[in-house]
Amino acid sequence: MADLSVTYLGLDLAHPFMAGAGPRGHTVGGVRELEDGGASAIVLHSLYEEQLTHESLATHESMEHIAHSHGEAMSYLPEPEGFVLGPEEYLEHLRRCVEAVDVPVIASLNGHEAGPWLETAAPMEEAGASAIELNLFEIVTDPAVTSAQVEQKKIDIVRGIREKTSLPVAVKLSPFYSSLPNFVARVLDAGATGVVLFNRFYEPDINTEELEIVPHLALSSNAILYHRLRWLSILSGRIGCPLAISGGVHDEHDAIKAIMAGAHAVQMVSASLLRGPGVYGAVRDAVSDWMDEHEYESLVPMRGSMNIERGPDPRVLTRSQYLRTFATWSPHQHA
Repeated sequence: MADLSVTYLGLDLAHPFMAGAGPRGHTVGGVRELEDGGASAIVLHSLYEEQLTHESLATHESMEHIAHSHGEAMSYLPEPEGFVLGPEEYLEHLRRCVEAVDVPVIASLNGHEAGPWLETAAPMEEAGASAIELNLFEIVTDPAVTSAQVEQKKIDIVRGIREKTSLPVAVKLSPFYSSLPNFVARVLDAGATGVVLFNRFYEPDINTEELEIVPHLALSSNAILYHRLRWLSILSGRIGCPLAISGGVHDEHDAIKAIMAGAHAVQMVSASLLRGPGVYGAVRDAVSDWMDEHEYESLVPMRGSMNIERGPDPRVLTRSQYLRTFATWSPHQHA
């Protein structure tokens, strides 16, 4: 039987298939279900910067305009007084989850500017978290703010959290950077242990009858996998660090592609919601069978075997793919 064990963020996992931040992590019973379903580790939902500041929430207006929605939430951020778990409740929930399961539990913080909220990293460590996943996302609407300023704020956050905890820190990024490899290298230099690709951001819709901006919620499909495969392949070939994929993995074929592109860990949320928490064990077993059939004894030779350095044609990850795709397209392909 193939060896699926992996080290991610310094954590020894039985296999790469872990639960990303999602609604089952909101309860201890849900966390137990994820472990029973085969998840090798569990990321809890985020504690937000806005929950940790008490200054009438300077970003409240942007929340009202649906600026901070992303894929680990089942709805948009509630009003400040309506957050499900405050800081102390979150830490207590984290403690209870750690006590309830034997797999690593990863806490999560979400913010966009360095500040006192990073002090929560140390209590998370005391509560038993095995690592922290740091979500960095911001909607910039001011034309006077430069991309360099936005990136520097995020680097300052990583440095800030590194000063507060000895836990491994995985930075969960959006795909919206002019030079993602450069920014990832800077994130690592600032003290991050690894990187998660990518955060999913639900976009707003417009209700044309009520004249309202409304949430638009859709679970992921493997249609969003390909953008992640490209960047996993590039980063795993050029920057050596633990990489996790989040979004687009729904079955063993998706998982195998992610590992070949360079993923150390594979987070699944939508697949668990659609197929139940047993999806982690099902994907684990199916990948193991595939590896046996293709004579892989472990994940080591698989991981990164199709990245920009080791793949058969690295040009397909860059502009040549764009040119070739349009040159070879035929309407008969979609007939």
